[in-house]
This record gives sequence, C-alpha cells and structure tokens, in this order.
Amino acid sequence: MAEQFSFADHQYMARAIKLARKAWYTTSPNPRVGCVLVNNNTIVGEGYHVKAGSGHAEVNALAQAGKKAVGATAYVTLEPCSHFGRTPPCAQGLIDADVKHVIAAMVDPNPQVSGRGLQMLEQANISCQYGLLEAEAKALNPGFITLMTQQRPYVRCKLAASLDGKTAMASGESQWITGKAAREDVQRLRAQSCAVITGADSVIYDQARMTVRWSDLGDVQHAYHPDDIRQPLRVIIDSKNRLTPDMKIFAEPYPILIIRTRVESLHSWPHFVEQATVSPSQDGEYADLASVLTLLGQKGVNDVLLESGCRLAGAFIEQNLVDELIIYQAPKLLGADARSLVNMPSITELAQAKNLTFTSSTMVGNDIKLTATLD
Repeated sequence: MAEQFSFADHQYMARAIKLARKAWYTTSPNPRVGCVLVNNNTIVGEGYHVKAGSGHAEVNALAQAGKKAVGATAYVTLEPCSHFGRTPPCAQGLIDADVKHVIAAMVDPNPQVSGRGLQMLEQANISCQYGLLEAEAKALNPGFITLMTQQRPYVRCKLAASLDGKTAMASGESQWITGKAAREDVQRLRAQSCAVITGADSVIYDQARMTVRWSDLGDVQHAYHPDDIRQPLRVIIDSKNRLTPDMKIFAEPYPILIIRTRVESLHSWPHFVEQATVSPSQDGEYADLASVLTLLGQKGVNDVLLESGCRLAGAFIEQNLVDELIIYQAPKLLGADARSLVNMPSITELAQAKNLTFTSSTMVGNDIKLTATLD
C-alpha cells in the first residue's frame, strides 16, 4: 500500500530512476525500468533493463548482488512482472533471492496484470509498498502507459517554425529554418520512438527519409554504441496511393509500413515494406487517423513521433490524437505569404481554438524548444 517513505528511500528510488533512463533509446517497446538492491543501508546490486529480450532490471541487480540480496530491500521503478514472457517473472526471482521488502514506484498500468506482481510477493511473505516517486517513474514510460491503458501509442507531434509561426516559404522552401542543434535534437526524438509517422507529401516533395542518423545524434554518441540505436518503424500514410518504390525513402532497408484505405498491386515493393489498410475518414478522402493509431497499438508500437506537413499534423491535432507538442521556434520572420504551422479548417471561431499547457521551454542552440500538452 502507499505509505510515507524516508529520505533514504527517496534517494535509492531516485537512483533506480536514473538507472532506467540509461536505456532511454534502447528498451522500446519494453518499458524503461531500474532496480536498486539495498542491504544494511548499502547498495549491494543495481541494474536496468537494456532492451527487449535481455534481462530485466531486477534480474541484473540480483546477478550483481549475489548472496547479498538475502534480506535486502528492492527499489524498482515499475511493479515486478508476474508472468512469463521472453524472460521468467521478476517477482519470482525476487522471491527466490529471499529479499525481504520491495518498494515499487508504480504498479503495472496493464489492467490485466496490475497488482499481481505485488500480490505474488506478499503471498511469499515479502512486504511491499508502492507510490514512491510515482510521477517521475511514469515520466519514464508515457508510451508504455498509454498503450496499456488506451490501446494506442503515445503521440508526440514535432513542428518547426519561424517566430511568426511559419514552416516554409510559399514556394515550399524550408531547409533550414532551425539550426543544427535543433535538428540533432529531432534525431534523438526519432531514436527514442518506436515509430515515426509522416505523410505522402513529405516523402514526395521533401524527399524525407525519416531515419535516425548516427552522425547527428550529438551527445548520445558518447553513451551508446551505434548497434544499440535501432531504426524506428517508418509509417507513411498514403491514402491516394501516390508512392513509388524509386523514392529516396525506400533506398535504406529499414522497416516501412505504408497505410492506405485500399491496396492496389501497382508496384513491387522491397522486402522491408509492409502495406496495411485502415478505414477511410468520414469524408472518404483520407485514412481514419484513429484507426491508424489502433493498428500501430496492435503491433505493439507504444511511442510515435509525428513528423509531417501542416495538413496531416493539423488533422491529428483537430481530432485530439496528439498527446504532446514539441515546437522548435527559430529566430526568423518569414512573412505573411509563408506557409502556416498547421492546417485546421474545422476551427473557425476563437472558442474552438486548441488550448495548450506549456510543460517546458529551453534553448536548443539559437532556437527555442517548446513542449506542451493539449488541454
């Protein structure tokens, strides 16, 4: 049950959260989890989940602790799992190691398994608590939580604009509005995402590839090996079947999912390309975006980055399908004739405006990075 925790408890859980963050770019679609084992006020083992299929945080911490885990307290950022997946249940591992107490920052958000790990531990006479630094633990895994509770991925929409809210000149020229530091930051957003969503327009007119470029990851290069950074699934919404295999995005052999309202066998696609259909929008002209997210959720995608033109971005926002906006604002003025940030034709009155809550504002090079949620 949730209770009061000591200063030392906070310190050890903060350490577990810090460990979990070390796998920020590698665990997807699995949650980021850290674990610290403490015996007689001394850390005897610690670990974190590195990537899907590898040892969970508790397993790695127990391996480091060895026999010192007997009688220890385990601080875990997520309730220990109680089921067999690619690896055995962590709750059983803690039982077998004879720990005496477990503190979890949060319970598992999956309603089908929530609380079962703690129950399994308590049935083995291991005392349990939860709720310590819960907000910080939830911030580690918004995608995993959203998938478990809403059966769809968490959606970040990335936008780049001038100070007067323009994304390109009237001619379409847009490279580059923001600076190198901002573009590197976008690469890190891609690297942490299960999938990147874009539209056919971006592929056709901007020659977008939507890959993670190791050379542009900045500080991430110092903490990871190139083989640790996997390429996100590239999702292209092509409602009107305009894509062809000779486009630049198909030159790099990383997974691509083309989403349409109907599939026509007009082309021979590379082996890494999958096609899927979803129901059309109400007007019958485009793909139903909620269905797109449902499809991705069924594929286990929990965290997506939306990088697209103003129409697709605007449609996602209009339909309340964006969880977080990330806007890079450059110190430039492009004028009234330049292209606007988003296109939302259904909004015709001020009362219909989408209201935001800013959660952070930082400088990235000479640009401002604004992060906001939609109210």
